[in-house]
Amino acid sequence: MLDETIFSIQNDSDFEEITLRVFRYQYINNPVYQRFCNLLGITKTSVKQLIDIPYLPIQFFKQEKVVSSYASNYKVFTSSGTTGSITSKHYVSDLILYEKSFLKGFQHFYGEINDYVVLALLPSYLEREGSSLVYMAERLINDSNHKESGFYLNNSKELVHTLQQLISENKKTLLLGVSFALLDLAEQYDLSLPQNVVVMETGGMKGKRKEMIREELHQHLKDGLKTSQIHSEYGMTELLSQAYSKKDGVFYTPPWMKISIRNPEDALSLMGNEKTGGINIIDLANINSCAFIATQDLGKTHANNGFEVLGRFDDSDIRGCNLMAL
Repeated sequence: MLDETIFSIQNDSDFEEITLRVFRYQYINNPVYQRFCNLLGITKTSVKQLIDIPYLPIQFFKQEKVVSSYASNYKVFTSSGTTGSITSKHYVSDLILYEKSFLKGFQHFYGEINDYVVLALLPSYLEREGSSLVYMAERLINDSNHKESGFYLNNSKELVHTLQQLISENKKTLLLGVSFALLDLAEQYDLSLPQNVVVMETGGMKGKRKEMIREELHQHLKDGLKTSQIHSEYGMTELLSQAYSKKDGVFYTPPWMKISIRNPEDALSLMGNEKTGGINIIDLANINSCAFIATQDLGKTHANNGFEVLGRFDDSDIRGCNLMAL
Protein backbone atom coordinates (compact mmCIF):
# COMPACT_ATOMS: atom_id res chain seq x y z
CA MET A 1 0.00 0.00 0.00
CA LEU A 2 1.28 3.46 -0.91
CA ASP A 3 0.32 5.06 2.40
CA GLU A 4 2.52 2.54 4.23
CA THR A 5 5.63 3.56 2.25
CA ILE A 6 5.29 7.34 2.62
CA PHE A 7 6.84 7.45 6.09
CA SER A 8 9.74 5.14 5.18
CA ILE A 9 11.41 7.61 2.79
CA GLN A 10 15.17 7.73 3.40
CA ASN A 11 16.57 9.79 0.53
CA ASP A 12 15.79 11.78 -2.64
CA SER A 13 15.59 8.62 -4.74
CA ASP A 14 12.93 7.14 -2.44
CA PHE A 15 11.03 10.42 -2.49
CA GLU A 16 10.96 10.63 -6.29
CA GLU A 17 9.93 7.01 -6.74
CA ILE A 18 7.04 7.24 -4.27
CA THR A 19 5.99 10.69 -5.52
CA LEU A 20 5.68 9.44 -9.11
CA ARG A 21 3.57 6.53 -7.87
CA VAL A 22 1.35 8.93 -5.93
CA PHE A 23 0.97 11.13 -9.02
CA ARG A 24 -0.16 8.18 -11.15
CA TYR A 25 -2.57 7.07 -8.43
CA GLN A 26 -4.09 10.52 -8.10
CA TYR A 27 -4.31 11.07 -11.84
CA ILE A 28 -6.45 7.93 -12.04
CA ASN A 29 -8.50 8.40 -8.86
CA ASN A 30 -8.90 12.18 -8.43
CA PRO A 31 -11.37 13.54 -11.03
CA VAL A 32 -10.61 17.20 -10.27
CA TYR A 33 -6.85 16.73 -10.52
CA GLN A 34 -7.16 14.60 -13.67
CA ARG A 35 -9.24 17.26 -15.42
CA PHE A 36 -6.73 19.92 -14.40
CA CYS A 37 -3.84 17.83 -15.76
CA ASN A 38 -5.69 17.16 -19.00
CA LEU A 39 -6.29 20.87 -19.53
CA LEU A 40 -2.52 21.30 -19.36
CA GLY A 41 -1.97 18.46 -21.82
CA ILE A 42 -0.42 16.28 -19.11
CA THR A 43 -1.31 12.61 -18.79
CA LYS A 44 -0.38 9.74 -16.49
CA THR A 45 2.35 8.57 -18.85
CA SER A 46 3.82 11.95 -19.75
CA VAL A 47 5.15 12.57 -16.23
CA LYS A 48 8.60 10.99 -16.02
CA GLN A 49 10.24 13.04 -13.25
CA LEU A 50 9.30 15.36 -10.41
CA ILE A 51 9.67 18.50 -12.51
CA ASP A 52 6.91 17.24 -14.85
CA ILE A 53 4.25 17.09 -12.12
CA PRO A 54 1.63 19.88 -12.21
CA TYR A 55 0.47 21.55 -8.99
CA LEU A 56 -3.23 22.08 -8.36
CA PRO A 57 -4.01 25.71 -7.41
CA ILE A 58 -5.13 25.76 -3.80
CA GLN A 59 -8.27 27.73 -4.75
CA PHE A 60 -9.78 24.46 -5.98
CA PHE A 61 -10.34 23.43 -2.36
CA LYS A 62 -12.85 26.29 -2.19
CA GLN A 63 -14.71 25.21 -5.31
CA GLU A 64 -14.47 21.44 -5.59
CA LYS A 65 -14.44 18.24 -3.56
CA VAL A 66 -10.80 17.33 -4.05
CA VAL A 67 -10.56 13.62 -3.23
CA SER A 68 -8.63 10.61 -4.48
CA SER A 69 -10.61 8.06 -2.51
CA TYR A 70 -14.12 6.72 -2.56
CA ALA A 71 -14.80 6.73 1.16
CA SER A 72 -18.33 6.90 2.49
CA ASN A 73 -17.38 9.14 5.40
CA TYR A 74 -15.04 12.11 5.57
CA LYS A 75 -13.81 14.41 8.28
CA VAL A 76 -14.12 17.86 6.75
CA PHE A 77 -11.55 20.43 7.82
CA THR A 78 -12.30 24.04 6.90
CA SER A 79 -10.16 27.14 6.67
CA SER A 80 -10.86 30.30 8.61
CA GLY A 81 -12.24 33.23 6.64
CA THR A 82 -13.95 36.57 6.92
CA THR A 83 -17.74 36.75 7.07
CA GLY A 84 -19.20 35.92 3.68
CA SER A 85 -15.95 34.61 2.21
CA ILE A 86 -15.70 31.15 0.68
CA THR A 87 -13.62 28.82 2.84
CA SER A 88 -11.51 25.86 1.78
CA LYS A 89 -12.77 22.37 2.57
CA HIS A 90 -10.40 19.44 2.94
CA TYR A 91 -12.20 16.08 2.86
CA VAL A 92 -10.05 13.70 4.91
CA SER A 93 -10.94 10.04 4.56
CA ASP A 94 -8.21 8.67 6.84
CA LEU A 95 -7.69 10.47 10.14
CA ILE A 96 -5.17 7.83 11.24
CA LEU A 97 -2.96 8.87 8.32
CA TYR A 98 -3.27 12.54 9.36
CA GLU A 99 -2.39 11.71 12.95
CA LYS A 100 0.57 9.60 11.87
CA SER A 101 1.82 12.46 9.70
CA PHE A 102 1.70 15.21 12.32
CA LEU A 103 2.97 12.98 15.13
CA LYS A 104 5.91 11.68 13.08
CA GLY A 105 6.56 15.20 11.78
CA PHE A 106 6.75 16.63 15.29
CA GLN A 107 8.94 13.76 16.43
CA HIS A 108 11.28 14.29 13.46
CA PHE A 109 12.08 17.83 14.61
CA TYR A 110 11.42 17.88 18.37
CA GLY A 111 11.51 14.34 19.69
CA GLU A 112 8.82 12.56 21.69
CA ILE A 113 5.72 14.60 22.45
CA ASN A 114 5.44 13.13 25.96
CA ASP A 115 8.66 14.94 26.84
CA TYR A 116 6.68 18.21 26.65
CA VAL A 117 3.88 19.90 28.49
CA VAL A 118 1.70 21.32 25.68
CA LEU A 119 -0.02 24.67 26.26
CA ALA A 120 -2.22 25.65 23.30
CA LEU A 121 -3.20 29.31 22.91
CA LEU A 122 -5.50 29.13 19.89
CA PRO A 123 -8.53 31.35 20.57
CA SER A 124 -9.64 32.10 17.01
CA TYR A 125 -9.39 28.43 16.05
CA LEU A 126 -11.17 27.04 19.09
CA GLU A 127 -14.15 29.33 18.46
CA ARG A 128 -15.09 27.70 15.17
CA GLU A 129 -15.72 24.20 13.84
CA GLY A 130 -13.46 22.20 11.56
CA SER A 131 -9.96 23.43 12.43
CA SER A 132 -7.25 20.91 11.52
CA LEU A 133 -4.85 22.81 13.79
CA VAL A 134 -7.13 22.32 16.80
CA TYR A 135 -7.43 18.62 15.91
CA MET A 136 -3.62 18.34 15.86
CA ALA A 137 -3.18 20.32 19.08
CA GLU A 138 -5.77 18.20 20.88
CA ARG A 139 -3.92 15.01 19.97
CA LEU A 140 -0.56 16.53 21.01
CA ILE A 141 -2.10 17.57 24.34
CA ASN A 142 -3.50 14.09 24.95
CA ASP A 143 -0.28 12.33 23.95
CA SER A 144 1.87 14.64 26.07
CA ASN A 145 0.37 12.87 29.10
CA HIS A 146 0.96 15.81 31.44
CA LYS A 147 -1.82 17.09 33.67
CA GLU A 148 -0.82 20.70 32.96
CA SER A 149 -1.31 20.31 29.18
CA GLY A 150 -4.41 21.87 27.70
CA PHE A 151 -6.12 24.64 25.73
CA TYR A 152 -6.21 28.19 27.04
CA LEU A 153 -8.92 30.34 25.47
CA ASN A 154 -9.60 33.45 27.56
CA ASN A 155 -7.85 32.39 30.76
CA SER A 156 -4.45 33.99 30.23
CA LYS A 157 -3.84 34.42 33.98
CA GLU A 158 -4.13 30.67 34.45
CA LEU A 159 -1.79 30.14 31.50
CA VAL A 160 0.83 32.46 32.99
CA HIS A 161 0.53 30.80 36.40
CA THR A 162 1.01 27.37 34.78
CA LEU A 163 3.98 28.62 32.77
CA GLN A 164 5.67 30.01 35.86
CA GLN A 165 5.11 26.74 37.71
CA LEU A 166 6.54 24.71 34.83
CA ILE A 167 9.58 26.99 34.65
CA SER A 168 10.22 26.58 38.38
CA GLU A 169 10.04 22.79 37.92
CA ASN A 170 12.33 22.95 34.85
CA LYS A 171 9.81 21.08 32.67
CA LYS A 172 10.11 21.11 28.89
CA THR A 173 7.13 23.04 27.54
CA LEU A 174 5.60 23.72 24.13
CA LEU A 175 3.66 26.99 24.02
CA LEU A 176 1.74 26.75 20.75
CA GLY A 177 -0.13 29.90 19.83
CA VAL A 178 -1.71 31.96 17.11
CA SER A 179 0.32 35.12 16.47
CA PHE A 180 -2.06 37.75 17.86
CA ALA A 181 -2.64 35.79 21.07
CA LEU A 182 1.09 35.39 21.69
CA LEU A 183 1.55 39.12 21.12
CA ASP A 184 -1.21 39.86 23.65
CA LEU A 185 0.51 37.57 26.14
CA ALA A 186 3.89 39.22 25.55
CA GLU A 187 2.46 42.70 26.07
CA GLN A 188 0.25 42.02 29.07
CA TYR A 189 2.59 40.01 31.27
CA ASP A 190 6.16 40.29 32.46
CA LEU A 191 7.58 36.91 31.42
CA SER A 192 11.09 35.59 30.98
CA LEU A 193 11.05 32.23 29.21
CA PRO A 194 14.05 29.89 29.36
CA GLN A 195 15.25 27.75 26.45
CA ASN A 196 13.29 24.69 27.54
CA VAL A 197 10.06 26.59 26.81
CA VAL A 198 9.51 26.34 23.04
CA VAL A 199 7.39 29.26 21.85
CA MET A 200 5.82 28.25 18.53
CA GLU A 201 3.65 30.63 16.50
CA THR A 202 1.23 29.22 13.98
CA GLY A 203 0.78 32.48 12.05
CA GLY A 204 -2.32 34.54 11.56
CA MET A 205 -3.56 37.81 13.00
CA LYS A 206 -7.13 36.84 11.98
CA GLY A 207 -8.08 40.49 11.71
CA LYS A 208 -7.29 41.07 15.40
CA ARG A 209 -4.14 43.14 14.81
CA LYS A 210 -2.22 44.63 11.92
CA GLU A 211 -0.32 42.12 9.83
CA MET A 212 3.45 41.94 10.34
CA ILE A 213 6.23 40.31 8.42
CA ARG A 214 7.54 37.28 10.30
CA GLU A 215 10.84 38.95 11.22
CA GLU A 216 9.00 41.85 12.89
CA LEU A 217 6.58 39.52 14.66
CA HIS A 218 9.39 37.36 16.03
CA GLN A 219 11.33 40.37 17.29
CA HIS A 220 8.28 41.63 19.17
CA LEU A 221 7.74 38.19 20.69
CA LYS A 222 11.41 37.73 21.63
CA ASP A 223 11.48 41.14 23.28
CA GLY A 224 8.15 40.71 25.08
CA LEU A 225 8.63 37.13 26.23
CA LYS A 226 12.37 37.55 26.88
CA THR A 227 13.28 34.44 24.94
CA SER A 228 16.13 33.81 22.50
CA GLN A 229 14.18 32.15 19.67
CA ILE A 230 10.65 31.94 18.30
CA HIS A 231 9.70 28.72 16.52
CA SER A 232 7.09 28.52 13.76
CA GLU A 233 4.76 25.89 12.36
CA TYR A 234 3.83 26.08 8.67
CA GLY A 235 0.69 24.18 7.82
CA MET A 236 -2.70 24.75 6.25
CA THR A 237 -6.16 23.26 6.01
CA GLU A 238 -5.39 21.69 2.64
CA LEU A 239 -2.35 19.76 3.92
CA LEU A 240 -1.83 16.84 6.28
CA SER A 241 1.81 17.65 7.07
CA GLN A 242 3.66 20.58 8.61
CA ALA A 243 7.03 22.26 8.19
CA TYR A 244 8.81 23.71 11.20
CA SER A 245 11.22 26.58 11.85
CA LYS A 246 13.38 26.56 14.96
CA LYS A 247 14.98 29.93 14.33
CA ASP A 248 15.29 32.88 11.93
CA GLY A 249 12.07 32.01 10.07
CA VAL A 250 13.73 29.25 8.01
CA PHE A 251 11.47 26.19 7.68
CA TYR A 252 12.33 22.56 7.05
CA THR A 253 10.06 19.74 5.94
CA PRO A 254 9.79 16.10 7.05
CA PRO A 255 11.04 13.52 4.49
CA TRP A 256 7.60 13.03 2.88
CA MET A 257 7.11 16.74 2.13
CA LYS A 258 8.96 18.99 -0.33
CA ILE A 259 8.85 22.66 -1.32
CA SER A 260 9.57 24.23 -4.70
CA ILE A 261 9.14 27.77 -5.99
CA ARG A 262 7.20 28.64 -9.15
CA ASN A 263 7.65 31.66 -11.36
CA PRO A 264 4.92 34.20 -10.45
CA GLU A 265 4.62 35.13 -14.13
CA ASP A 266 4.51 31.53 -15.39
CA ALA A 267 2.84 29.10 -13.00
CA LEU A 268 4.23 26.05 -14.83
CA SER A 269 7.86 27.14 -14.55
CA LEU A 270 9.94 26.43 -11.43
CA MET A 271 12.67 28.70 -10.10
CA GLY A 272 15.97 28.00 -8.37
CA ASN A 273 17.15 28.78 -4.85
CA GLU A 274 17.16 32.33 -3.47
CA LYS A 275 14.53 33.53 -5.96
CA THR A 276 11.14 34.74 -4.76
CA GLY A 277 8.02 33.14 -6.21
CA GLY A 278 4.94 31.10 -5.40
CA ILE A 279 5.31 28.20 -2.98
CA ASN A 280 4.47 24.77 -4.39
CA ILE A 281 4.12 21.87 -1.96
CA ILE A 282 4.34 18.12 -2.33
CA ASP A 283 2.71 16.53 0.72
CA LEU A 284 2.64 12.78 0.22
CA ALA A 285 0.43 12.32 3.29
CA ASN A 286 -2.27 13.90 1.11
CA ILE A 287 -2.52 10.71 -0.91
CA ASN A 288 -6.32 10.62 -0.51
CA SER A 289 -6.89 14.19 -1.70
CA CYS A 290 -4.17 16.00 -3.71
CA ALA A 291 -0.47 15.78 -2.87
CA PHE A 292 0.58 18.55 -5.28
CA ILE A 293 -0.59 22.03 -4.31
CA ALA A 294 0.24 25.50 -5.63
CA THR A 295 -0.30 27.77 -2.64
CA GLN A 296 -0.95 31.52 -2.58
CA ASP A 297 2.12 32.04 -0.40
CA LEU A 298 5.28 33.74 -1.63
CA GLY A 299 8.63 32.37 -0.58
CA LYS A 300 12.09 31.24 -1.54
CA THR A 301 14.17 28.11 -1.03
CA HIS A 302 17.77 27.79 0.14
CA ALA A 303 20.52 25.38 -0.88
CA ASN A 304 20.31 23.58 2.48
CA ASN A 305 16.67 22.54 1.78
CA GLY A 306 15.29 25.24 4.04
CA PHE A 307 12.69 27.74 2.84
CA GLU A 308 11.17 31.04 3.91
CA VAL A 309 7.61 32.34 3.68
CA LEU A 310 7.70 35.98 2.59
CA GLY A 311 4.05 36.92 2.13
CA ARG A 312 1.02 36.15 0.02
CA PHE A 313 -0.25 36.77 -3.48
CA ASP A 314 -3.19 39.10 -3.84
CA ASP A 315 -5.91 37.54 -5.98
CA SER A 316 -5.11 40.13 -8.62
CA ASP A 317 -1.53 38.86 -8.75
CA ILE A 318 -2.40 35.28 -9.66
CA ARG A 319 -1.29 34.46 -13.19
CA GLY A 320 -2.65 31.80 -15.50
CA CYS A 321 -6.21 31.91 -14.20
CA ASN A 322 -7.43 30.47 -17.49
CA LEU A 323 -5.66 27.26 -16.53
CA MET A 324 -7.45 27.08 -13.19
CA ALA A 325 -11.06 27.24 -14.34
CA LEU A 326 -12.54 23.82 -14.94
